[in-house]
Amino acid sequence: MKSKNLIQIKQFCLYHEIENTFITELNNYGLIQIITEENDEFLEPEQLPTVEKMIRMHYDLKINLEGIDAIAHLLNKIETLQYNLNVVSNKLRLYEEKDTE
Repeated sequence: MKSKNLIQIKQFCLYHEIENTFITELNNYGLIQIITEENDEFLEPEQLPTVEKMIRMHYDLKINLEGIDAIAHLLNKIETLQYNLNVVSNKLRLYEEKDTE
């Protein structure tokens, strides 16, 4: 069954000592995706690092959900820009190598 690879939200929240509503709100903001199977809610394992970062931002740094949403958007922008910079740098390196031959 597919749910073997999924993390049950109830258990995740108990482990992290947080309210289930926090995870629901992250889903409502589009920051994570909740999977519903057999009347239970789950997270994909790939989402755990992101969710745990958001938990630390909210509970340790006291950042509200709107702030977390803005931070996540900016981090995604930075990641995209870094990727594009690497692509351009690699292309430039190819042209520089052709000039030296």
